[in-house]
Amino acid sequence: MRFSDGTTDGITSGRAAVFAGITVKTIRVYHRSGLVEEPRRDSSGYRRYGTAELLRLVQVRTLAGAGVPLAEIGPILDAEGADFTTALDQVEENLTRRIDELTARRATLRRLATGDRVLLPDRACAILDRMPGLGFSAEDVTTAREGLVLVRALMPEGFDDYLAQIEHGLDDPRHVALTRLTWSAGTWPADDPRIEELAEEMARHFLADPSLLPTLTGLRETDDAATRRDLLTHHGEDDRPGWTRLTALIQQKLRAAGAELP
Repeated sequence: MRFSDGTTDGITSGRAAVFAGITVKTIRVYHRSGLVEEPRRDSSGYRRYGTAELLRLVQVRTLAGAGVPLAEIGPILDAEGADFTTALDQVEENLTRRIDELTARRATLRRLATGDRVLLPDRACAILDRMPGLGFSAEDVTTAREGLVLVRALMPEGFDDYLAQIEHGLDDPRHVALTRLTWSAGTWPADDPRIEELAEEMARHFLADPSLLPTLTGLRETDDAATRRDLLTHHGEDDRPGWTRLTALIQQKLRAAGAELP
């Protein structure tokens, strides 16, 4: 056997790696995996690769580059006739499935780049899209998005009913105005005298139209309803000191007026 570089008894692993388009380290991996038999060594102790070994290296590298796991390459190369064709068809099917999975992941990443839309259905996203036009700030929309994600996670069965309550409230101009004021009150100090006045106004508003009172009816059938309700009702309070007192006062006034609350 004669190669163009003048060798007459095979080539070294370094040259074989160059011809096969891989590294010497990769060749060693192929040897350890049993995909390519280790050739004999010459008198200097160097392994010498002949055409058969070089061909095998190229075949293994080609299949590995196509995404075929090393463990599956040996049986494919050793198959003959129809078995070889069947094996390649199976490889193509697996690659197609992987491509579909990666495409779906890419789509998910692209949706995440636009916010938490991947975590919410279109109906909830429509509510978020509507809020800026009703005078809510970008921070308000972020707060609403986080809240909706939590409600969906903690109250999946009643999520659609909860969205219906929000949609109903957004159709009421006075409710929208009071909601914006309530959210801005989150930045007020807990002892701000305006909180007492706002709580009184909100209580009257809900008593006049109880359908506007947001409820978590989807939690009634869960064993840990109290825990889930506590997580939802107190979300964001750490960063908004006025909310804790305002929420407590509104509930207190509603109960004093005979309203049924959880």
